[in-house]
Amino acid sequence: MRRLMGVINLVNEPDDLEELTYHRCLASVPFGARYRLIDFPLSNMVNSGIENVALFTQHKYRSLMDHLGSGKEWDLDRKRGGLFLLPAVLHETTGMARGDLFQFYSHRDYFYRGKEEYVVISRSHVVCNIDFNKVLDYHLDHTADITVVYKKAENDEGGKFRRLAVKESGQVTLMEDHTGRLRTDNVSMEMFIMSKELLLDMVESCLAQGYDHLVRDGIMKNIDKLSVYGYLHEGHSAIVNTIQSYYKHSMQLLNPRIWRELFFQKNLVYTKVKDEPPAKYLDSAAARNSLIANGCVIEGKVENSILFRGVKIRKGAYVKNSIILQNCEIEENVIIENSILDKDVFISRGRVLTGDNKAPFIASKTKVI
Repeated sequence: MRRLMGVINLVNEPDDLEELTYHRCLASVPFGARYRLIDFPLSNMVNSGIENVALFTQHKYRSLMDHLGSGKEWDLDRKRGGLFLLPAVLHETTGMARGDLFQFYSHRDYFYRGKEEYVVISRSHVVCNIDFNKVLDYHLDHTADITVVYKKAENDEGGKFRRLAVKESGQVTLMEDHTGRLRTDNVSMEMFIMSKELLLDMVESCLAQGYDHLVRDGIMKNIDKLSVYGYLHEGHSAIVNTIQSYYKHSMQLLNPRIWRELFFQKNLVYTKVKDEPPAKYLDSAAARNSLIANGCVIEGKVENSILFRGVKIRKGAYVKNSIILQNCEIEENVIIENSILDKDVFISRGRVLTGDNKAPFIASKTKVI
């Protein structure tokens, strides 16, 4: 589809994932046994026929670049269009990275060269399976200046988000940060569609006034001047930008209905492929209601847990309600409950690690316990 160009905006993205983002940006945080958060917005764009995608990075993006490579897994290794990784331009005097509007301005050649008329701008921390063609059709039908995708909030959302006041006609009249007083269950999914012309005009006019943030300064401050409409996404979606939301939404994947809704649609979720053997279960193994990726070796007991590639659970070990990232090794007679272990963690024999489902125990990358 040549109507839309894609932007995944990692500049000033909210990030409270503690140990999980010590060495990586939020977009490259592993999720769902074999994916990373960036896979979801990128797959949504590719599945919507978008062939021109820019990734505006800010910091700690080494692992992200390693994961994405040339974009081959998403069919974005192209001679025309494809995947563009655009690093942050630092401030001339302070050496600090500025807001997203400044980054858009610094890389405005990307927008000028694209032949597409409309732009979809997305964050990386919203997990969903959405067709942007339908959002664009809604945008055109309502002759909107900007269309924002939103959802109905769950009782305990867990993440940080913006709330919207939406009329029955679909028009958005107010947008507030999560600290605001607005009482509504309409939550922004941080996905916006607008014309490329409007975006570039907004970039220049806001920067001229000393403003630097797209949503806060470009949209929220001009919401009464612009025609802003909300598109309600009714499928499963998860806002993952705090430890509590990461743990909660990861555990929701153990619900077959949610798993099917995300991964068993016509539009698939793509990720970097690693050719590893299937998971191996020995005679002493017992696994129940868990996601276990390829390359794992299970000798102990696993219950209600998510195991990424290459995890080893030794004999007598018991893992419950936990998320174990890639290549972790759990020795004999270890008990782990309500925990998140980052990559390459080693738990020595006989240890007991327990957290709470509201505040899970977290072990940082390569830690030995």
